[in-house]
Amino acid sequence: MNISRRLGILVIFAVPAIIGGGIIYAIFGNYVPVFVYEILLLLVAGGFASK
Repeated sequence: MNISRRLGILVIFAVPAIIGGGIIYAIFGNYVPVFVYEILLLLVAGGFASK
């Protein structure tokens, strides 16, 4: 997998990070669940990009 494909995967995961982070904050009203969500999303994106 070349570098442009890896960067594309990470860009695609940026949309759920921004939108999902806002939704998680609206539900819980705290930043701790947002950080947990972002870390889990980062791990999943890293798993996809490392293939």
